[in-house]
Amino acid sequence: MPYHRHLANRIAIALRRWAHGEAGSGLLLIVAAAIALLLANSPATHFYHTALHAPLAWTPIAHLSTVHAWINDAAMALFFFAVGLEIKREILDGELASPERRRLPVIAAMAGMAAPALVYLAVSGGDPALRPGWAIPAATDIAFAVGVLALLGKGVPPSLRLLLLTIAIVDDIGAVAIIALVYTKHIDLMLLLGAGICLALMLASNRLRIGNGWTYAALALLTWLCTLHSGVHATVAGVAAAMAIPMRLDRGSHSLLLHMEHALAPWVTYLILPLFALANAGTELGGSGSHGLLSPLPLAVAAGLVLGKQLGIFGAIWAACHLRLAHRPEGATWPQIWGMALLCGIGFTMSLFIAALAFPDQAELVEEAKLGVLAGSLISAVAGFLVLRLVASQRD
Repeated sequence: MPYHRHLANRIAIALRRWAHGEAGSGLLLIVAAAIALLLANSPATHFYHTALHAPLAWTPIAHLSTVHAWINDAAMALFFFAVGLEIKREILDGELASPERRRLPVIAAMAGMAAPALVYLAVSGGDPALRPGWAIPAATDIAFAVGVLALLGKGVPPSLRLLLLTIAIVDDIGAVAIIALVYTKHIDLMLLLGAGICLALMLASNRLRIGNGWTYAALALLTWLCTLHSGVHATVAGVAAAMAIPMRLDRGSHSLLLHMEHALAPWVTYLILPLFALANAGTELGGSGSHGLLSPLPLAVAAGLVLGKQLGIFGAIWAACHLRLAHRPEGATWPQIWGMALLCGIGFTMSLFIAALAFPDQAELVEEAKLGVLAGSLISAVAGFLVLRLVASQRD
């Protein structure tokens, strides 16, 4: 075989392995976000926004009248359902299953949500119009952060990757709680009661050991429909429904929760999240306020992600270890923990999602918030990668 064909085959195999690994999911999100930015800052910008926000000629659900609404309120409900399945698995039989295991990530995650919010409020100058965006820099994007870690290969100890994953999962729990409690304005109690009844039926099915997945799927769909029309954001229904899925093994030694989680994973990773990035990352880089990134809102969001996340998470881990509340991750140095804390400033998916909820019907503020999310996430990703790469090279 000629050398150039042999080299091409090796490259193709490496790319295929990378695309199906953790780095590949992060790469796909980067590509989708880049395409969105290119479309929003090109002559195709009108087509891009019209395709997403123009009313559909027909829709089976009145509340979902645009492509953007279908992606954010329907497709993302599946993403949150998958997140809920992961959270339940981790709580029952994972890194959150015992007080000893969850102490450090819970402490770090709580500080890692509080500090960015405080930094955001400080930098935004207490402007009442910007105050609703305090939660935008609070959550970490699992796919991006783990993708960056995967690029570093064996230069990062497994305990550090596990800590990052667990912090991000606790972050997701906090973000879902914030969406449910803070960004819910008007509630239709009857429809919310309907959602509660559907959820109760799912829990009863679990207690009765009903293992038919279609039963849970139908009730989850009804829960989502009721929640969508109740005023509570529909994605909350995804997490709530996931909590009712049984994890125990059936007679065939299969777990419905694990089956659903594995079945949804490729759809969420390779379709739903890239679609979300494509629909939400497009912002006009030259049109966000009079000073772009230096405007109060994008600057506050970026500062919350870059400064708040690393200060909150690294500071909490350092304090917990020195106060003997928890142990430092095995094999991890303090510079590596700092690099991991920097990576937690990648807030892409959840931050973009919360930005749209924080400023409803205020398109200009949403665009400014997007700019801050993109800038803060990029800085955090590059800084975290460089710190961890430098530490790894020094140890080699």
